[in-house]
Amino acid sequence: MRLAIVRQRYTAFGGAERFVDLALDALRDTGVETTLVTRRWHGEWRGPVMTVAPFYLGRLWRDAGFSQQVQRIIAEHRFDLVQSHERIPGCAIYRAGDGVHATWLALRGRFAGCASRTSDRYAPYHRYLVRTEERMFRHPDLRAVICNSNMVADDIHQRFGVPRSRLHVFYNGVDGNRFHPGLRSRHRDAARARLGTADRASVYLSVGSGFQRKGVATSIRAMASLPDDELWIVGADRRADRYRQLAQHCGVAGRVRFLGPQQDVAPYLGAADAFVLPSWYDPFPNACVEAFASGLPVVASSTTGTAELIRPGENGEVCAANDVDDLVRCLRALRPRLGDPAIRQAAAATVAELRPDSMVQRFVGLYRTLAEMT
Repeated sequence: MRLAIVRQRYTAFGGAERFVDLALDALRDTGVETTLVTRRWHGEWRGPVMTVAPFYLGRLWRDAGFSQQVQRIIAEHRFDLVQSHERIPGCAIYRAGDGVHATWLALRGRFAGCASRTSDRYAPYHRYLVRTEERMFRHPDLRAVICNSNMVADDIHQRFGVPRSRLHVFYNGVDGNRFHPGLRSRHRDAARARLGTADRASVYLSVGSGFQRKGVATSIRAMASLPDDELWIVGADRRADRYRQLAQHCGVAGRVRFLGPQQDVAPYLGAADAFVLPSWYDPFPNACVEAFASGLPVVASSTTGTAELIRPGENGEVCAANDVDDLVRCLRALRPRLGDPAIRQAAAATVAELRPDSMVQRFVGLYRTLAEMT
């Protein structure tokens, strides 16, 4: 079977890219001949790579030009199946790892206010993505959509009428050799000593770039009601200074640590007590799966796919997005149990079955089924 996986650009800190690395690595041993079609790639994949890099000015031209080149490749029938991680009409398989752009815009418009809502509505790039997204989901050649949560699958079905039989929910896998409860004994003391954090302080960890979407402002404001605790933020944002100023304004700057993007988040997962991600919209963040695997209870918003895995009071809590009071309620409910081994065991058990090998076998099964139908 000749499979093409399309991903425009790789970044070492991206959750989707970590998934592609895992999937491509595992597919080598399954008899699936896999070619990566990309503009730029810095992963560890050692198989064939087809570079598609037309000239562009601006992100709209960039995405449209890449899409046109990929559609040309599809028309030449070089591959039995093409799975795209980008919004490109005409691919047989689309992995909806980024969720639905129209839904993200609607939620951001609700939370960010009228100015943002108006700006998004008329921005050429957003208009292009929304139109392209609809064309892709309604395209007759689309045979399967791989969703990383039921939240995303339900949204695609309701918005675009994609039949349920074409919507396949595959949760992201997690590498149990890298992320496991043993990180606590390995890293907790050293990481806290390096940052000057007292052992008795409860530490809430946030991992992810794009602070607005991740609800970082909500997490920072919540710290004002938790005077003995700390918030550690791992990730990048071009407006990070605004969030530092917000921490100053809330009087919590000494307890909110901006740690920047990290190639290895294991030490921070080992040193933290809970993971917090009150995102405005997050289809199924890898960071939450890694936190669960590391034995951390997770507090996530109801607009994240992760909420499907949370059993309130057992392995975490679910809060409303953009709601500081509700996040504080959840953290206070969780706080007395943070030292209880049972909640750490429950957290790790949540994702015990989400291993890369089983995830890849599900993908290969889908590929073979689709190839036989050709």
